[in-house]
Amino acid sequence: MMMNSKDLIIHELQQAPDFLVEEVLDFLQFLKRKHSTERIEITVLSESSLSKDWLSQEEEEAWQDL
Repeated sequence: MMMNSKDLIIHELQQAPDFLVEEVLDFLQFLKRKHSTERIEITVLSESSLSKDWLSQEEEEAWQDL
């Protein structure tokens, strides 16, 4: 049976010395923060770009019944 990525990582971590596990944990936390920050930045940039359309009279009229 083929292992999925998470299972393979767990298998490798179980065989790794503690100092490497700490480095892997630091790197994983860094990647998660980076990904989260990038998503926030994209959201903020999209909002300012789309606000021209959102704030139009046509949009107000289209959404007034909701």
